[in-house]
Amino acid sequence: MALETFLALTVFAFAASITPGPNNMMLFASGVNFGFLRTLPHMFGIGVGFFCLILAVGFGLGALLSRYPELDLALKILGGGYLLWIAWKIGSSRHLPDSKSDTKPMTFLQAAAFQWVNPKAWVMAVAAIAAYTDPGNYNMSVFLVAMAFVLVNFPSVSSWAGFGTVLRVWLDDPVRLKWFNISMAILLVASLWPMLR
Repeated sequence: MALETFLALTVFAFAASITPGPNNMMLFASGVNFGFLRTLPHMFGIGVGFFCLILAVGFGLGALLSRYPELDLALKILGGGYLLWIAWKIGSSRHLPDSKSDTKPMTFLQAAAFQWVNPKAWVMAVAAIAAYTDPGNYNMSVFLVAMAFVLVNFPSVSSWAGFGTVLRVWLDDPVRLKWFNISMAILLVASLWPMLR
């Protein structure tokens, strides 16, 4: 892959990673509700899960889903249902949990597994593989696509969690937190729109 192609890919990966979507809405809410440090496993889980998803799409899973649309539909239903459940949990939260609370942030494994049912992650992975792989050196180019996302993922997702953490003090007021969490839940549900088209 030529350097200019890799740079264009990195810009694409950054734009795709920093824009609002299910991961970023959940990280923003997690930053508010749990703080930055307790959200770190969630952030790393997104990076590792998405890296694995890109490799899987590049090495044949994307073609399998194209060939069997019922699998694609099943993933969409599963992902949509899970997002609705997470939106309900966020929207019904009325207090900032402390470290002793039973309420826990998303774990590394939960965040990694979520990438496999995240509609935006699938769109990003398929688009990147389709646009930036080189048929002449396919295996290496799939790996480079995955690495480009690794380079930009953590700075992108940490900005959402960090911004949420900054708002944590302001949202210590129960009324403000209630409306913030309801707003985040609505935005999370709205992020399902591309999947419904």
